[in-house]
Amino acid sequence: MAIKTIVLPGLGESVTEASITNWLVQPGDQIERYQPIAEATSDKVTTEIPSDYAGTVKELLVEVDRDIPIHEPIMTIEVAMSQDEETVEETVRPAEKAAADQTKQGRYSPAVLKLSQERHINLAEVTGTGRHGRITRKDILNFRPEQAAKKQAAVTSTAAEVVQTDGVRKAIAKRMVQSVNEIPHAWMMVEADVTELVKLRNAHKTAFKEQEGISLSFYPFFIKAVAQALKKHPKMNASWVDNEITFFKDINISIAVATDDHLFVPVIRNADELSVKGIAKEVNRLARAVRNNSLTAEQMQGGTITVNNTGSFGSVMSQGIINYPQAAILQIESINKRVIPTEEGGLKFADIINLCLSIDHRILDGLAAGRFLADVKNNLLQFNSEADIY
Repeated sequence: MAIKTIVLPGLGESVTEASITNWLVQPGDQIERYQPIAEATSDKVTTEIPSDYAGTVKELLVEVDRDIPIHEPIMTIEVAMSQDEETVEETVRPAEKAAADQTKQGRYSPAVLKLSQERHINLAEVTGTGRHGRITRKDILNFRPEQAAKKQAAVTSTAAEVVQTDGVRKAIAKRMVQSVNEIPHAWMMVEADVTELVKLRNAHKTAFKEQEGISLSFYPFFIKAVAQALKKHPKMNASWVDNEITFFKDINISIAVATDDHLFVPVIRNADELSVKGIAKEVNRLARAVRNNSLTAEQMQGGTITVNNTGSFGSVMSQGIINYPQAAILQIESINKRVIPTEEGGLKFADIINLCLSIDHRILDGLAAGRFLADVKNNLLQFNSEADIY
């Protein structure tokens, strides 16, 4: 018999780490090659990991919901092998075991174990201050059982309910914290008159639903207007990584799709090459993938700017957190009737919307943001009764 190590496989382009969110097997289980052994989450997408071997599960090396690098050992499995392989295995096994031991969670140093046993301390009650929350000898020496009891009592008395966060929520939290900590956000809002756009959409929505089988919302019109504006403003279609600015040739627009518990940002690729109808089809396809839990990691990658339809919730003004490492996120707010002055000095009812833009101030300044929004507004004005949505 031989002990083989299974590592976390690559989960898509640019994915460098992930977390095991659910083990599908346990030590002692007999499994077949290619049988799913775990579910892993990266960039908010959950993927099943297959086994590379058939055999008996020996040890799970990684705790759930802990970020680990791609190609990190996650499980050992006992497999049958030929006599010739046994000689090779005796040489390889110590190295594999050492690598696996380095990744085991809950592993404490001999000094910590000895000291905790001498003092009758339950290590589960100790808060680690070492790297990655590891418990150190100093933590044991400073541990006071009464403090742990008071802390637990305070949590119990004040919290009505404690819910463990899942892998997707942790991935969202990590990306948002990274964005806020690394990107200096600046914000700008402008108003846009979309009266003619509203008329155009209302004139087509019934026939569009009958012909295409999906509803025609305002969202595709705004995505189209943004995609067209990005052609004139390449600085908006960029990212800052390691003190270098990358300008993207492709216009790949991330869209926000919310479920009851999570927010996903799948990508419409080459959005500038699509008609309003084409964009509407893509929005519908990606939204269904999110809600059917069939969204892939590839569908979440490659976005160069995010357009978020916050107006669908009735929002009139919001400040979005940039989808790291993009340079900007545009919040499309709700359309509201307003009385505005006319050029002739009179008044009229108009459909007005707020466009709220967050930018990476390392790449963009107020002038660039203002010019971009001006072109988005102008593009929206082009959606009149003569415009072609196909």
